[in-house]
Formats: sequence, structure tokens, C-alpha cells
Amino acid sequence: MAEYDIAVVGGGINGAGVARDAAGRGLKVLLVEQNDLAAGTSSASTKLAHGGLRYLEQQAFDLVRASLAERETLLRSAPHIVHPMRFVLPVQEGGRPAWFIRLGLLIYDLFAWRGSLPLARRVNLNRDIAGNCLRRRDEVAFEYSDCTVDDARLVILNAVDAAERGAVIRVHTRCARAERSHEWTLVLDARGRRSVATARVLVNTTGPWTAQFSHQVLHASQKAPVRLVKGSHIVVPKMFGHGRAYLFQNRDGRVIFAIPFHRDFTLIGTTDSDYAGDPGAVAATPADVAYLCDAVNGYFAKPISAADVVWAFAGIRSLYDDGREKAQEVSRDHVLQVDAADGKAALVSLYGGKLTTYRRVAEEVLDRVADFLTLGPAWTASVPLPGGDIGKRPFEDFAAEIRGRWPFLEPAHAERLAAAYGTRVSRLLGQAQRYGDLGPDLGAGLTGAEVRYLMRHEWAETSDDVLWRRTKLGLRFLPEQREALTRFMAGATGAA
Repeated sequence: MAEYDIAVVGGGINGAGVARDAAGRGLKVLLVEQNDLAAGTSSASTKLAHGGLRYLEQQAFDLVRASLAERETLLRSAPHIVHPMRFVLPVQEGGRPAWFIRLGLLIYDLFAWRGSLPLARRVNLNRDIAGNCLRRRDEVAFEYSDCTVDDARLVILNAVDAAERGAVIRVHTRCARAERSHEWTLVLDARGRRSVATARVLVNTTGPWTAQFSHQVLHASQKAPVRLVKGSHIVVPKMFGHGRAYLFQNRDGRVIFAIPFHRDFTLIGTTDSDYAGDPGAVAATPADVAYLCDAVNGYFAKPISAADVVWAFAGIRSLYDDGREKAQEVSRDHVLQVDAADGKAALVSLYGGKLTTYRRVAEEVLDRVADFLTLGPAWTASVPLPGGDIGKRPFEDFAAEIRGRWPFLEPAHAERLAAAYGTRVSRLLGQAQRYGDLGPDLGAGLTGAEVRYLMRHEWAETSDDVLWRRTKLGLRFLPEQREALTRFMAGATGAA
């Protein structure tokens, strides 16, 4: 008899979502990830939980409608890491006309009917503060609603919930071989230490590594229908003083976001270009950085250059190859393939998908394996993610409560902890009466207590795990502080 009901390979948002859903339905679940959780695409997004306004142009109405519904679910289940945001969309001469944009926003609001966010409206840039930082204030503009999300923490929290419901999560563990009979026999390699696991169903959520995994591990006879599309982003010092974001129309037909990011910064992205290299080696090139700087310089009064960039990153979208000519035209919708021929153990392969719709994708995966496994009913739509049970009060009120309970924290520090951990911040802060009770300050308000929590409960093993995925404090850390953090983590694990 197999050790596990489901083995999930790939610890991005889809893999973590499937593991959480399956564990909550009473299945025995194994999740293996060759690197850290969210080490690939799922930490390199534009950090949005959105319906995909531009997908309306592709007539992807079902995808937009489903995404907007999931945006509402995310707002309910993870209000600490998902936050409403208003987006200002100037109408550019030579771009999409005002009537076209207004029609799109009307459809967008219609698809989000009975949602919790405000409707779109027209903005006068001469009178609105949103026009102050722009080169031209005589243009027509519109404003609409979507949400920002901490993408990597969304993955982590799904994995945490999965583990607390019985799933086994193994990071830095590669599935080196998969033998298939009436069950799967998986050979796992954890930094040179090999072990074997068996499962009744194998779910492939390896994203950019899908083709490689299919060929090298599953020995598939047919080429996986995957198209890799690279998206790059840059982060620069804050470019405007208000709390709204911008959506700009670039001259090549693409759209570019400029989004408030961690109080003191602005996130700008993204690019869309086909990619054929090693997914693990993807990076934002000087050409990508120049493209993004040039794009926003057409709108903002104060120009930026590569010298202003404090962080540049890139990720690979693993999309289902539908044969479209341009990368930006390829559908972001997902495709599931189930192979259970000749009485062999089932294989489920996922292609494509969006961060926003991961929960619905996980439900679909479980629906497709119901013929092979006995599982409970769907449940994730109504159950908060860890720390998300703050009730119906605004996030600002919850953050104020954190400041009141631990008054020794600086306001910005308390808000960061509230946004990262939600109600579980009490597990980190405990009975601390003063700042010194949290251990050494390793830099930018990162304390020993927080690092130990991340290592014990969220699988953090390296400084990058802490600084770039579980937090974004890498934006504020100096090289010597990073070295001190590495030494602290080595000591916390008993390493030399």
C-alpha cells in the first residue's frame, strides 16, 4: 500500500495550494520542492491579486470573471497579506482610446458584481494628487480597483496550513526518479541523501521545470506543451507620495505597473519575452531594466535610470503553448492533463495558471483525482489562511491593535509584522515586554525571535529565504548585516 495518497512535485503557489486542499480533505500528502518554497515564479510576480484587466482584450472573459471571484476569496481568507489598491490609468494619445478603456472598466466592474471594492471612476489629473508626479496632467484618466498580495508569503501560508493538516513538506528535495506501476515510486534526493516514497497519485506542478521534469524524470514520450515567458521587474525609491498605483500603456501595446511597495519604494513591471534558457538562471538583464525605466519615464515628471534601481528580479511564467505569435498574447489560463491509462497510477500535469486563481486550480485538481481517491468536500473557499482570521475589521484597525499590545515596537515595525503574520504575530512576539526580549536586532527591525520563528515554522534555511521570500527586508539590509544574519542562522541550527 502506498505511503501517500498524493505526491506533489513543485513548491510554488499551485503545488502549495494543492497540498493544502488535499490535506484538508483527509488525504495523506507529500510535497517536495527542489529549492525553497516560492523560489521560482511564485516570488517573482507583480504582487497582484487581480482579475486581469488586459485579458479582456483577449476575450478571456471566463478567466477574468473567475479571477475577480478569487480576488474576493483572497481578501476574505488572507486580509493580512492581500490589500485593496486603486489603480490610476491615464489615457495616452495613440494608445487605447478613452471610450475603449471606460467600456473595459464597466465590464470589469460588472464581472466583479457584489464585490467589496469600489467601482471605477474618471479622474481629473489637474485636480487630483495622482497627477502631481506626472509629466502631463491634461490627459483623461480613470481609476479602478484591484489588490496587491505578498506572493511568496501566500505560498508559505498555504504550505504552513497544509503541514498543520498533516501534509509532509520537504524543501531542498529533488524528485530524481519516478517509477510508475499501480502506484508511484519516487526516488528523492535531499542534498545527496536519497530516500524513497510511494504515492497513489502524482501531481506535477513544477512550472518552468515542467518540460525538464517530464523528459528527465517521467520519461514522457511526447514533448510537454510549455511556453516559457520571462517577466522582469525593478524596484526604485518611492516615486510618488500617495497610496495609489498606476497602470501605463506602453508604446508597444504592453502595459506597465508602478505600485507602492513596502512603504519607501515603487515596484515597476513587467516585461513579456520568450525564454529558452535554464529556468534557475533567469535574471533581469540591463536591457530589461532600460525598457522598464524608459516606459515609466514617458509618464513620470522625475526620470529614473538603472542607477536608481535597488532591486531587479525576473521570473518565468510557464504557460500552455497555444501557438500565439507574441508572448503577451498567450493565455494565462491553466490546462490540466490527467493520465491514468492501462490501470497505472494517475499523473496530473498542470500547465499555466495565475497566482490569483491558484485555489480554484487546486480544487479542480482534486476534482480530477476523485475517481482514484476517496476525499472529503471542497473547503478552502471559506477557511482563512494562517493568520488571516482578523475578522471583518479593516487591516489598519488590526495593525493598531498590534501596536497597542506591544507598544515598544515602532509603528512601521508593528505594521510589517501584522502584514506578514496576521493573528499569528502573537506566536512570534509572545510575552515580550520590551524590544530586547526579542533577541538581537539583526538589521531593519529583523529580530532573533522572528528569524527563529521563520526557521522553526516556515522552513527558512538561508538568509535569502528570510530576506527575499518570507520578508522583503533585503531591500534594507547592508552586506555586513546579511553576513551577521547568516552567522546567526548557522548558530541557530547548531551548524559550525
